[in-house]
Amino acid sequence: MKKILTLFIIAIILTSCGADQSERSVDDIISEGNLETILSKRSEVKVKQSEIQNALKKLDEAIKDLDKSDNSALVTTQTISDTLFRHFIELQGSVATKQNVIIYPEYQGTLTRIFVTEGDRVRKGQILARIDDGGLGSQLSQLEVQAQLAKTTYERQQRLWEQKIGSEIQYLQMKANYESAQNAVNQLQSQVAKTAVKAPFSGVIDDVITDQGTVVAPGQALFRIVNLDHMYIEAEVPERYLKSVVPGKDVEIDLPILGETFSSKVRQTGNYINPANRAFSIEVDVPNNNGNVKPNLTARLRINDYTNENALLVPLSVISENAQGEQYVFIVSTNTEEGDSGQNSFATRKIITTGVAQGDYVEVLAGLTKGDEIIVEGARTVKDGQEITIKNQ
Repeated sequence: MKKILTLFIIAIILTSCGADQSERSVDDIISEGNLETILSKRSEVKVKQSEIQNALKKLDEAIKDLDKSDNSALVTTQTISDTLFRHFIELQGSVATKQNVIIYPEYQGTLTRIFVTEGDRVRKGQILARIDDGGLGSQLSQLEVQAQLAKTTYERQQRLWEQKIGSEIQYLQMKANYESAQNAVNQLQSQVAKTAVKAPFSGVIDDVITDQGTVVAPGQALFRIVNLDHMYIEAEVPERYLKSVVPGKDVEIDLPILGETFSSKVRQTGNYINPANRAFSIEVDVPNNNGNVKPNLTARLRINDYTNENALLVPLSVISENAQGEQYVFIVSTNTEEGDSGQNSFATRKIITTGVAQGDYVEVLAGLTKGDEIIVEGARTVKDGQEITIKNQ
């Protein structure tokens, strides 16, 4: 009996020591510096950690099965990749030509002959009409005869003077008479030339304004001549595009009345800002191969003022703004817990810097990198750090 009591007391003592060992803190065990004790404590903690993780996993699974209100947000995503981005300015312009003029007479008199009709194609310098010269032709003939005589007299006197025959004053008088007569002929020829109305450039007679037999005078319209070979579109561009819209920029032209589209370039930009609308003018060449393009025709222009071959684009609908005026989007981030084979997805807010927009997309200059997965559907409702569920698209 005494032996049994002794064994019972020893068992109680050992049990008390084991309990004390397990209840001792990690700091106390480390302070002793006993390697075997530390290794033993680590193994004990590792076993407890594994038990706790397994228990948490079972509890989470049970919660998901029993709790029908899932707190994770259901979203769709889009992966960011670099792409070609072209920004366009849309304007309205009007077709024009610098060779669209009204021809006026330079001489007063009766319009005796008209040599063209509406629709005739003429070349530069071609005579379109004649005005009665009022006798200038006869006067010119007389002056030409007198000038020819003066020339002959002068040439003979010049030969004598070269042979040292005659006086110098006689030679100089003959020379002055000839030059005066020639000047008179040239002046009258200029007047007679004004009686012939000529085409200033090659083109088409669009309108015969004055009838044959009418007495005309300078300032009275005779014809309208148009050249449709060198057409251009003139438009006004807001001054904020002064640096980006320069000669050589690509332009897409749409002529809605004709149902035709063309590709062209900016050929000229104005050097003057109109104070009335704060805009400057540009000229864009427009081809007219079939002759359908007419002056004053309305045109729509899309000017490519900015291009980035490796742009990061995001939809405008996913961008929000905080109280500080900063723009941000939500991207998908993942978190894998130790001992858990699955991955949890979370929404992470990213502050971004945006550039120019085109349509439903805007260029992101900073804050995102290629390969980031942004939240699209649900971007306005998720919160930073909220767990999300990505639905199949």
